Amino acid sequence: VQLQASGGGLVRAGGSLRLSCAVSASIFSLDAMAWYRQAPGRQRDLVASIRSGRTTTYADSVKGRFTISRDSANGTLCLQMNSLKPEDTGVYYCGVVPTGASRYYWGQGTLVTVSS
Repeated sequence: VQLQASGGGLVRAGGSLRLSCAVSASIFSLDAMAWYRQAPGRQRDLVASIRSGRTTTYADSVKGRFTISRDSANGTLCLQMNSLKPEDTGVYYCGVVPTGASRYYWGQGTLVTVSS
């Protein structure tokens, strides 16, 4: 599985960004798709995930501000980020769990920087 994330950049606090991740595999062959974030000096943490039944999960810190979605026709995973805060800064990675697999497969990450 190959993943290509895009859409990161520099934005002021309160602004919005939309991240996209192109997935080489059929979305219907995936058990889960997710966005993780890694801030400088910290571990990679879950931001949002969507499972094959379309159940979504969000980190408490982003609930009400971020929305995860997938486009089956285009094989794309998206993350709409609104009301961004400086603490949202980090490298955002898209990841997928293919059916039958026991781990995430990762893309290369896209940097999001939110200035105060």
